[in-house]
Amino acid sequence: MSIPKLYGSLSCQDTMRVLASIYEHDLQFEFIPVDPHNKQTDQAFLSLSPFGQIPVFQDEDLTLFESRAAMRYISHHYPKPGKEQVFEDPKLQGIAATWIDVEDHQFNSPSSKLIRELIENPKKGFPGNQTVVEEEREKLAKVLDVYEERLKEFNYLGGNKFTSADLSHLPNLYSLLGTSLKKLFEERPRVGAWCRDILSRPAWSKVVEITGINM
Repeated sequence: MSIPKLYGSLSCQDTMRVLASIYEHDLQFEFIPVDPHNKQTDQAFLSLSPFGQIPVFQDEDLTLFESRAAMRYISHHYPKPGKEQVFEDPKLQGIAATWIDVEDHQFNSPSSKLIRELIENPKKGFPGNQTVVEEEREKLAKVLDVYEERLKEFNYLGGNKFTSADLSHLPNLYSLLGTSLKKLFEERPRVGAWCRDILSRPAWSKVVEITGINM
């Protein structure tokens, strides 16, 4: 039986999301680097990822080219005692899936734009667009207000157990907490505690170590 393969770039936050899931489940895997600048023209890679996106996760005859799909597959196909488990109850599955979708559709867009303006553009020598920063900060604040209310009732977004609903946030959370927006999270006590909790997980520490990302 072959071990799973992960095609991606260590500088890509979507790749980091799948790496975190892999490490949460202690999977043996092969990492195959993909040049993010050539992925749209690499025909061999395009045969795996028709939209030219990274990462790609392969397990035997299964190929997944969306990071959240790979994360969900890993959590359900490789359950591990004490880690994330396959929910037998469709109701619990639906709750976790809802908050994964919230991360994808509500949290990811403003947080990604803020990362671009506050981290990526300055590294390239371009000043961040303060109008965009303020607009996206306001959107993110509204999302975090919802999270604060949710975390009054449960320890994690998907319930009282760490799930992919929390894991999916890790790459962008880690980056934003290294910026001036750290206060946005910390001024919401339950959100701040949740961030400290999930960012301290050994699996995420491994991702930080292997990718070399810095706060």
